[in-house]
Amino acid sequence: MAEVTLGQGNRPASSLLDRTLSGMVPGVITTTTGQLFAMARKSSLWMLSFGLACCAIEMISTYMAHYDFDRFGVVTWPSPRQSDVMIVAGTVVKKMADPIRLLYEQMPEPKWVIAMGSCATNGGPYYRSYSVVMGVDHVIPVDVYVPGCPPRPEALLYGILKLQEKIMQDAKESGGK
Repeated sequence: MAEVTLGQGNRPASSLLDRTLSGMVPGVITTTTGQLFAMARKSSLWMLSFGLACCAIEMISTYMAHYDFDRFGVVTWPSPRQSDVMIVAGTVVKKMADPIRLLYEQMPEPKWVIAMGSCATNGGPYYRSYSVVMGVDHVIPVDVYVPGCPPRPEALLYGILKLQEKIMQDAKESGGK
């Protein structure tokens, strides 16, 4: 019996989806829905600004025209029920720990916290005081620490950029879910 060999034949062309995923179609970007939502989240952060002491002055100046938080998509919001980022700026005393925790619990998921200034991160110059909490991370979880006494507005802007990177990194690590 004669042996049958198959030739090249007629192969179908690769589909548009295959070419897009392999990067052969210019001008097309592929991503997961999780990364797409994270990109939208990082570009529209609604801040619950919680100014407790002198760091609040620097935080307020970051919203002014010279630094302009709006160009990063950061909007200050007075209600915790619509905010997704809390900036704790200043000395956290034990009397304020419960209201801070309550405001944090009222925020919808996903939510992030920025501790701004030495007092919010570790108690600052009042480290051994009977009434000062040794950092807001003893009350609520903190995502970004902005050091300084008081930190400059540039430091807070850098903290926002780091938070945006964290939001995108968390979306990549979750696998697009």
